[in-house]
Amino acid sequence: MIEPEHPVLPITRQCHLVSISRSSFYYSPTGESPLNLVLMRLIDEAFLECPFYGARQMARHLRRQGYTVGRKRVSRLMAKMGLSPIYQKPRTSTPHPQHPVYKYLLRGVVIDRPNQVWCADITYSPMRRGFLYLVAIMDWATRKVLSWRLSNTMEADFCIEALEEALDRHGAPGIFNTDQGSQFTSPRFTDLLKDAEVRISMDGRGRWMDNVFIERLWRSMKYEYVYLHAFETGSELRDGLGRWIAYYNTRRLHSALDGQTPDEAYHEIAPTPSPGRAPETVPAIPMAA
Repeated sequence: MIEPEHPVLPITRQCHLVSISRSSFYYSPTGESPLNLVLMRLIDEAFLECPFYGARQMARHLRRQGYTVGRKRVSRLMAKMGLSPIYQKPRTSTPHPQHPVYKYLLRGVVIDRPNQVWCADITYSPMRRGFLYLVAIMDWATRKVLSWRLSNTMEADFCIEALEEALDRHGAPGIFNTDQGSQFTSPRFTDLLKDAEVRISMDGRGRWMDNVFIERLWRSMKYEYVYLHAFETGSELRDGLGRWIAYYNTRRLHSALDGQTPDEAYHEIAPTPSPGRAPETVPAIPMAA
């Protein structure tokens, strides 16, 4: 909105008109240091194994690996990553004080068919020199990833884009379940669901197990792909995740789905025969080097 070469208005006047300080216009974010990026990746790996670790316990874990870090530093990095132990309110799901929170609707419900329940969550995704946030929308019964988006901020826009794509491509579910994060309680997000006549469900505070299937997706994605690659740019990460998610949907077999892939379960088709039972095989999806 600021035009440095404006022929009439100086930068000071333009900043005043849009209600920002001149120093804000000239500020350039420095990002995290290389050491902090290493620590964030180690924190992410440890948190997948021990989601009950708070900042104190995580700092002890890092010190045992040879890093001299304090609780306050670890606490700041965990907050930036959107991580918090399960017995406290999750930082990725920090409620907005003016947004309504909806009741959890899935307790005791048998979920056994496609489009009965969808769920969504946000996770931190590391790169060599930075990180991005990833949101995915999944069909609960079949584990199929319906849509996903990357963002360099925790604003609601990328979550809304993912929801719009899922609704456009797959119709509307009966229930949509998320945590209580401000991205998901935003009126812009919930109004899309209400317009599609979808019932809104939200997890209890700090109850990551309420959305356990998408938490398992994050674990599989990171251990099977993200941690094995050092992505240089957001474009490389986006392309790589696209390949892995395509593999996950079309080729990764799930014992909970009776040996089907998420695509087969979602479209209610027979499982692909194994090579030992039939000569026909499905070509592998190439993965990034």
